[in-house]
Amino acid sequence: MRRNIVLIGMMGAGKTAVGTDLAKRLQVPFIDTDAEIERAATMSITEIFARDGEAFFRARESEVLSRMLSGRPSIISTGGGAFIQPQNRELIRGKGISIWLDCDLETLWHRVKLRPTRPLLLTADPKGTLERLLAERRPVYAEADLTVTAQRPDTVEQTSMRVIEAIRAAFPEVLEKK
Repeated sequence: MRRNIVLIGMMGAGKTAVGTDLAKRLQVPFIDTDAEIERAATMSITEIFARDGEAFFRARESEVLSRMLSGRPSIISTGGGAFIQPQNRELIRGKGISIWLDCDLETLWHRVKLRPTRPLLLTADPKGTLERLLAERRPVYAEADLTVTAQRPDTVEQTSMRVIEAIRAAFPEVLEKK
């Protein structure tokens, strides 16, 4: 693989699951930026948000993303808000291709509603918050190099294969061996 493949999209879109499968299929490393942040901070993202706030978390996210993009080409899964930051979009454009895993609201809600690990959804109306975030982020996510739809009945493997097909169609050189 010649460039990083960076998965973007909302929480619950399947970035980690699809990214793990892609890395196996393409025989490259998989990196989850949220997991890297948690490891470096020795606390969960929910704890980071509670203790230090979202702005602090976003700054750490940019640092981790920059470091991960500077390594050997990998599959990188980002947090839902990472691509929203202009500096992160520039980093990704410079060292990889971005793939938006696009999900509808009901699919996302089905996947995240029982998970207390989503700090942005710790509100009186979590589904309404998710809907608002999706509406706000959709235009920015649409700036990704590629869009692949991820739907509830799809398996991780089906979505992963659609990602590979999309890359081969639009950026065949990315998957070439060095």
